[in-house]
Amino acid sequence: MARILAIDYGKKRVGIAVSDSLQIIAGGLATVPSGELFKFLQDYFAKENVETIVVGLPRDMKYNPSESMQYIEPVVKGLKRRFPDKKVEYFDERFTSVLAQMAILESGVKKKERQNNKGLVDEISATIILRDYMESKRNTIS
Repeated sequence: MARILAIDYGKKRVGIAVSDSLQIIAGGLATVPSGELFKFLQDYFAKENVETIVVGLPRDMKYNPSESMQYIEPVVKGLKRRFPDKKVEYFDERFTSVLAQMAILESGVKKKERQNNKGLVDEISATIILRDYMESKRNTIS
């Protein structure tokens, strides 16, 4: 089986998570500057078999797309154009940043380390998006 890769896209940084090859476990992979996303993915796809790219879909509390969609839509179009062999899907990302920050606090990461590693929230957010996506797929199969 191939891996699933999830993206939490931001204007400055992109959090990336990936599943294991059996698509059971979601784990953080990296945080990369937004401008380096396509190069990073090209290099990663050359080494690993990935079948699906899941992109966090930002929505407001009324389920409407948030204003950050204006930055994400061109990225998704670029993903589809550059990697036509990959399935690209959106998945609701509401509350993932809040959940990621809570997870970091609960894990005992020191305040100074949290301040120095802002990308940690992005990577954990991508992991939450991927975990929830995989769980939703399991629930639709059952």
